[in-house]
Amino acid sequence: MTEKDDFSLQDFLPFLLNRAAEDSSLEFQAHYKNRYGMLRNEWRVLFHLGIFGQMTAKDIGERAKIHKTKISRAVAKLATRRFVSRNRDEKDRRSEHLRLTPAGEAAYRDLRDQAQSYDAQLAERFTPEEVALLRRMLRQLAGIEEPRSRDLEKGQQ
Repeated sequence: MTEKDDFSLQDFLPFLLNRAAEDSSLEFQAHYKNRYGMLRNEWRVLFHLGIFGQMTAKDIGERAKIHKTKISRAVAKLATRRFVSRNRDEKDRRSEHLRLTPAGEAAYRDLRDQAQSYDAQLAERFTPEEVALLRRMLRQLAGIEEPRSRDLEKGQQ
């Protein structure tokens, strides 16, 4: 007879986090894949450039925790679609400055609106207090700072 296994996979945080992330990500995928034919890393690169402006692939990789080869592929596809422009750094020829083109900015704004709507839809499952707590806990687990806009709303600098 074997020992009873009391490990609950359904309560294992990495499992729960992965399932929640995967399920919510697949639902949002319909927006960027169906509208623009993008893959996950492509929309993540697009959003980083839309939010932060000109960046290098290395900057995006550090912020988004995406491997450099995946960023390189995403940038190449976005550049082919004319969503991203690439300019060599004169001081470091190995590096490129990436920026959204007008078409990329339009796609970003459209997808940002879709993302905000989808985020609100997910948040409706919880009370406002639960949403705030969930966001704070997930940022803490991910080592992500609280957004500056919220800091400003609280009167912090």
